[in-house]
Amino acid sequence: MSFKSPAWLLGAAIVSLCLAGTTMAQKPAGAGPPPNNNPNLDDRIRQLDEGRLRGAETNVSVEEQNQKRLQAAIVNMRDDYKRIQILRNDIARNLVARKPLDYKLVAEQTAEINKRSTRLNIYMQARVPDEEKPTSAELKNEEMVGALVKLCKLIDSFTENPALKNAATVDSKDIAKSKEDKASADRDLVAIIKLSAGIQKKSGSLIVSQ
Repeated sequence: MSFKSPAWLLGAAIVSLCLAGTTMAQKPAGAGPPPNNNPNLDDRIRQLDEGRLRGAETNVSVEEQNQKRLQAAIVNMRDDYKRIQILRNDIARNLVARKPLDYKLVAEQTAEINKRSTRLNIYMQARVPDEEKPTSAELKNEEMVGALVKLCKLIDSFTENPALKNAATVDSKDIAKSKEDKASADRDLVAIIKLSAGIQKKSGSLIVSQ
């Protein structure tokens, strides 16, 4: 014995009622007793039809909204990912040239890195064990160059991580390796967020000294 779902039964009832109404309307005049037109029944059928149409429109609308959100997320992630690398290259170029640190520029660069990496983490949901989380000690003046070098290396490690570059082509045999890569990417992203915030804060306090 097969059982129909309530939704199927409702649909079948509507079709049955509509067919019955059509059959009665097609009877030739004078053939048999006059139909027993029930306005309440007609109203109920119309309400059911309208309800189904509204439900279908709502489902389509929800699906469209989900697709729009997904596309927006993809665009944001791609933009943030590329922009973080560009900022990293700008910082590295100045370090290699041994230019004196422009704290205003450094503050702006690290603020943007922090903003974009934090937004990336909304989608990545990076998780790091408490014992592996970076410390939040305030940087000293003489540590700024070293901190910027470390930030550049963290960004390199994060953006080159196979968990990000090959996410769409992971083989089932490589699941364990993929988990390790994801854990490494999580650590890097959390460290980037933390370190960029620290550099930005310290740079802001040093701007007045220039």
